[in-house]
Amino acid sequence: MLCTVCGGTEFTAQPVLWPELIDQWQLSPAEVAYVDCQQGECCSSCGANLRSIALANALRAVVGTPQVLRDFVGSAEAGPIHILELNEAGTLNPVLSRMPCHVFGAYPQVDMHALPWPDETFDIVVHSDTLEHVPDPVHALVECRRVLKPTGTLCLTVPIIVGRMTRGRAGLSKSYHGNPQQNGDDYVVHTEFGADAWCLIFEAGYSDVTIFPVAYPAALAIAARR
Repeated sequence: MLCTVCGGTEFTAQPVLWPELIDQWQLSPAEVAYVDCQQGECCSSCGANLRSIALANALRAVVGTPQVLRDFVGSAEAGPIHILELNEAGTLNPVLSRMPCHVFGAYPQVDMHALPWPDETFDIVVHSDTLEHVPDPVHALVECRRVLKPTGTLCLTVPIIVGRMTRGRAGLSKSYHGNPQQNGDDYVVHTEFGADAWCLIFEAGYSDVTIFPVAYPAALAIAARR
């Protein structure tokens, strides 16, 4: 396998899920295995996991480059691209931040329900495993669409359990990604995404959706044209 972030070909793997989250999400052993693969199988050179590699593939397709992402961001072609990164997109953040027109919006300081940028500002909006923490994901997607230029594209990942449908966690016990003592309710999970996650993107008004898999069903990234 090739890391399309840096070009590395060697990977290491370790489990990342813990028993409480496995129980809250009612994950089967097979689901645990591919989520661990998505989050815990990483490029030995740059540290990108399969989720970040899938997102890099989506970004590379959007800009139309055969280069690995680390090489593209330093190219002349990357110079005029206005890109908004909401929340750190994992190990892609130090790569994307090399783009001259890169803007970073820290989550949760930046409210995804009220983005502080004018309409039609960005060519690309990117966020990774953030939407599940937002109370109204469709509205957040609408906001992302609002700040995209008419030819712009949203690139994102969300944790997807492909053998079930999307469900909200309203009325269920609180589930967190990370330590709730450190992050409070900003990282509580509001939505568990399933195989129909793409439907929410069309509900938000996007015209086209493309899915980029890596080691399916381990890692899936989505590109959605405004």
